[in-house]
Amino acid sequence: MYPRVVRSSTLEPTVLLGLLLLWGPLGAQAQNDTEPIVLEGKCLVICDSTPNSEPAGNALGMSVRSGTGRVAFSATRQTNHEPTDMSNRTMIIYFDQILVNVGNHFDQESSVFLAPRRGVYSFNFHVVKAYNRQTIQVSLMLNGWPMISAFAGDMDVTREAATNAGLVIMERGDKAYLKLERGNLMGGWKYSTFSGFLVFPL
Repeated sequence: MYPRVVRSSTLEPTVLLGLLLLWGPLGAQAQNDTEPIVLEGKCLVICDSTPNSEPAGNALGMSVRSGTGRVAFSATRQTNHEPTDMSNRTMIIYFDQILVNVGNHFDQESSVFLAPRRGVYSFNFHVVKAYNRQTIQVSLMLNGWPMISAFAGDMDVTREAATNAGLVIMERGDKAYLKLERGNLMGGWKYSTFSGFLVFPL
């Protein structure tokens, strides 16, 4: 049911307030049915708060975003030896088991996350060094540039972790990965983790 068009210029303030109070339930009905509401000759479009599709556009030429584009990943290191493909040239930290990969945007072979859309993304990492007295520096890289870093350098423990977390803005097609910028992981990095998810699109 569509509400009647009300011209406020022809009504007293008290009468208008009463009409608005009476109209409240009708407004809720219209919102639930995603019907347009007309006030003062202007159309207010009520969008569905739980859309199940994401159309590219509509008759007005406006794009509509929905909450269906879920993106999340979490990977871990289960073996305790250095892979032969982790060269001194790239120093990318590789993960051999995927725990979560919603959207399939994390590539296990390269251990690189590829952003599917522009938005704010959250990342956290926990890189363990074992039986290694060298200080390590681990950085979250975005398209080859370090965004956040963490260090682990205690010489009196058998295992220590470089841990950090942060939010970054990524464009569609941007790449995020972990890089060892200092030290080595010759003792292995078993139990290390790398996780991320889309907080919201922009």
